[in-house]
Amino acid sequence: MTTTCINPSVEKFLAYLRNERQASEHTVSGYALDIADFSETALGLSCAKADWATAEVQHARAFVVALQERSCAKTTIQRKISAMRSFYRFLVREGIAEKNPFAGLISPKKSRKLPKYLSVEEVGRLLDAPSEFWRNAAAKGLSKDAESAKFAYARDSALLEVIYSGGLRISEAIGLNFSDIDLSRGVMKVRGKGKKERIAALGAPAVRAIGNYLPIRRTRNETELPAAPVFVNKNGTRITPRSFQRFFKNYLSTAGLRPDMTPHKLRHSFATHLLDAGADLRSVQELLGHANLSTTQIYTHISSERLKAVYNQAHPRA
Repeated sequence: MTTTCINPSVEKFLAYLRNERQASEHTVSGYALDIADFSETALGLSCAKADWATAEVQHARAFVVALQERSCAKTTIQRKISAMRSFYRFLVREGIAEKNPFAGLISPKKSRKLPKYLSVEEVGRLLDAPSEFWRNAAAKGLSKDAESAKFAYARDSALLEVIYSGGLRISEAIGLNFSDIDLSRGVMKVRGKGKKERIAALGAPAVRAIGNYLPIRRTRNETELPAAPVFVNKNGTRITPRSFQRFFKNYLSTAGLRPDMTPHKLRHSFATHLLDAGADLRSVQELLGHANLSTTQIYTHISSERLKAVYNQAHPRA
């Protein structure tokens, strides 16, 4: 399958995604690949030569059948249908096509998996893990020096506390600048998907962890201007998600937790623990930055499953 799609209508659509929808380059690239896939699979033409106005409902159905024959996951098929539906909606609006062949197409239903999360006790062990890991690393000579171990411990402790305190995605936490955090008020401004901004909470432990980290951060980067990154690497530049995820694997091992856990599971845990404690769904939706309430509702299923498990274990006539 072609990886690029040089076509005036497609380029116009991709520009719309970038400029008006504020889509990331990763998202834009995904749309381009899906459009090229449809053109080659259903229309039998390279993307550059495609005449989008000739597509009919049978072409859309043929595309779905081809995806199923490739054994594509239901989530992949749904994503491609959604991408094509959006593309044709744009073409109709721009007068490039008269109809949207994907408008009435029913996407295959997917079984919704409940997201994995950590218990409150497991979260506590994970948040304590950087201290233990780097203390042992320094004692065994596995870190460059004691100062490097102290820096990594302080930074990663603060980063984990921030993620769990606000229910942040790893990219949101790492993307924080000094202008985004207000330690006195215990809040932070977070830039989420689609560059949407929201206000998230900084609990007392997170505020303390950041307070402990900032003096040590100055040994790597003295700049605390509004646009300066809060979380930096050993060279003083913004740490990357990949770098932190490598450290995260060590913390999981230190805490005795499953190795398949990711930083995103702290976000799942944040939502689950709030709902377990009686928080209302709308508030959790706002804190997570979900556009649709249905996305947040998955966490109510987690709470229900947990309650049913407790009932089945404890009730004499369960």
